[in-house]
Order: sequence, then C-alpha cells, then structure tokens
Amino acid sequence: MKVTVERAQLLKSLGHVHRVVERRNTIPVLSNALMRAEGASLRLKATDLDIEVVETLPAEVATGGGITVPAHMIHDIVRKLPDGSQVQIETVGDKGTLAVRAGRSRFTLQTIPEGDFPDIAAGEMSHRFELPAGHLKRLIDKTQFAISTEETRYYLNGIYLHVVDKGGAAMLRAVATDGHRLAQVEFGAPEGAAGMPGVIVPRKTVAEVQRLVENPEESVTVELSTAKIRFRFGETVLTSKLIDGTFPDYARVIPAANDKVLTVEKGEFAAAVDRVSTVSSERGRAVKLSVADGRLTLSVTNPDSGSATEEIEVSYEADALDIGFNSRYLLDITGQIDGDTVELKLADPGSPTLIRDPAGPGALYVLMPMRV
Repeated sequence: MKVTVERAQLLKSLGHVHRVVERRNTIPVLSNALMRAEGASLRLKATDLDIEVVETLPAEVATGGGITVPAHMIHDIVRKLPDGSQVQIETVGDKGTLAVRAGRSRFTLQTIPEGDFPDIAAGEMSHRFELPAGHLKRLIDKTQFAISTEETRYYLNGIYLHVVDKGGAAMLRAVATDGHRLAQVEFGAPEGAAGMPGVIVPRKTVAEVQRLVENPEESVTVELSTAKIRFRFGETVLTSKLIDGTFPDYARVIPAANDKVLTVEKGEFAAAVDRVSTVSSERGRAVKLSVADGRLTLSVTNPDSGSATEEIEVSYEADALDIGFNSRYLLDITGQIDGDTVELKLADPGSPTLIRDPAGPGALYVLMPMRV
C-alpha cells in the first residue's frame, strides 16, 4: 500500500474513527484502525466489537492494499504534523511495518494484518429512514443526561428509540430514564420509520453520534434491525449493536393528573437553585421548594456546613406546597429548556413532578421528589 493524503482531511477522519477504540485492549487488533487504499480513496475503520465507525476520504493511491495500525498513535502523529502538509503512508517490505512521512518527519509503526480485523457491520437492516441531523441531535441532547449509569440495570443504559401513535399521527420518540428522572422528546416520524422495532441505543453510541453531527442541516440516514443500528453521515458510517433488553413501561410514571401549576423564569430559578445548593451535602444535594401565594422559597439545610434560603416570584395559584428535589437533577432539566420559563406540574410531596418547556413542544421531563 502506498497512498498520499492531505493532513487536515486525514486528521478529521481519524478523529471520527479513533474515538471508539478503547485505550486498553486484551485483543491487540482492537487497538488498531484499519486503513485500506483503493481507487482514489482511503477507507479508515475502527471498532470495539460493539461499535464500528468507517470513514472514506479522497487520496492519491499509488498502490492499493490494507493494513491495521495503532489508532491512537496514528491520530497523535497526524495531529502533530504541520498544517497543510501532505502525508505519505506506505507499507514497508515484508517486515509488517508502516512508514508515515510528512515533510522532514518520518515514523515507522508496527502493524497487524488486515485479515485479523473483525467486521461487525454485516447483516440485513429491516428499516431505513432519513431525518435532518438537527432533529437527531435534539433527540439526543434533550434525553442523554437521564441515561442510567447503573450497570446492573443495563436496559436503562441507553436511549429508547421507538415510534408511537399520537392522535393518529406517527411520532418518533426518544426516552431515557435512570429511575430518578425521565426525559422524553418526540417529533413527526420520518417516512420509513413506521413499524420499526423499539430499540435501545447504548450510551457510548449515543455520545459518538452526537459528536458526528457537525452540520444540523445535513441529512442522516438511519438503518436498523432488532440487533443493530447504523447512522450514515455523508462519508462517515457508524454501526452499533443495540442493548438486548426490554425498556420498562415508562408511560406509567408520567403523571397525568398533576393539577398544581408552577411557572417560573428559567434563568432566575436555575441561578437560585445553584446558589442555595452550594451548602448542600455532596451525597444528598437536596433542595426544598416551598411555594405559596406567588412566591417560591428555596432552602437547603446541611447539619455539617450550614443553611441557605432564597425567595423568587413565581406564578402559582394552588394550595401551598413543600417538596424536595435533588438540586443537580433540577439543574440538568432546566438546562434542557429552550424558552424563558419553566412549567412544573405538581401533585404532592411524594409524587413525581411533570416539567414542561412552554417553548419546546414535544419535550417533557419527570422528576421524582426527595424527602427533606
């Protein structure tokens, strides 16, 4: 193999593929990225056996062929090369090494044969649809924070992507929950999504897809089956295994009868929660909300460090209520609100609270209260 590539393009492509490679691997070839030169392009591929990313970039190919090289090392080398340089990549003799040249720099890297590299992308996809990258990014951005990190409840370690019927209209919905809070976002299902199986997209895959959305206006092709999902962003293709589990019946925890409506200015509310939680304990993070007669009093009491209170004006016409929440969870949710106000629908101190964004239809959040 002998190929010449423009440094900026190579760096961008390596940036997309090398991230899926774990720093520590018991299987040596999984530390490597596959490089294959053919025609007028160079194809890069990396995998951790759960996710595979493939990217194709234009190149001057003198001799075709394929080899695998340490992914993080080749990325670091190209990153440190001078801007605007041409990078020449060439396999050397029978020693199984790869020479990388740019200007006066020369590197020789150990390789592993292409035949040892695994392929997880095979298999038929039963459903295929396209949607704007901005829509996909919104589904992820608004729900990702609620993904559980508890490995024993593995079926919560991702975003549940499925199609629902809402008033006769098909909606593509994303849901994530960790048992303490729930985030749900939806919009009109694109053509081809109808009848798709409900799938749980793993947390690491979600993070990689989020990074690959560079232009919200471009179109993303999504293909999926009951076992795998594939995202195509132009010349970049990410294929991932899905979480093999059953997502819980989340609709049961979304309250429908909460009749105490509290409307508060988002920025003022978030700043007040942040200030009073300064004295909260690292473990509890509990903040008490006392609401009555158009006023909300936020208070935190920590026996080890002291207490704090702050009062803000709100819109609230129901009976007085005291309720406690984890302050970090409150801030996570207010951080997803697009508009200037937040609407909290309350029931009683022991029941889940429904939080809506008046300016962001299609998104809702549920937060479980804490004892304070």
